[in-house]
Amino acid sequence: MRARYSAHAVGDHAYLLTSWHPDTRPNEVAGGTKTWLGLEVGTVERGGALDATGTVAFAARFRQGGRTRVFREVSRFVRVNGRWVYFDGTFDL
Repeated sequence: MRARYSAHAVGDHAYLLTSWHPDTRPNEVAGGTKTWLGLEVGTVERGGALDATGTVAFAARFRQGGRTRVFREVSRFVRVNGRWVYFDGTFDL
């Protein structure tokens, strides 16, 4: 989760794509005009060493167009070939 936030913050679209589940991954990740300001990880469910799935609730602050806003999501991750990848999420901007 933190690695994907960092990838968004620095514009590492290649990492975002490789850390996305192949069934839900877009063809490309568009750059944006957001400046990411911080990440707060909330509830984490499952996602341990013996789990195949997990969820992470988070809030990420960003600045865009002179306004500071918060992006909130509950992300679902799944393990593929031993590696955690982002599957999808429900969000509220």
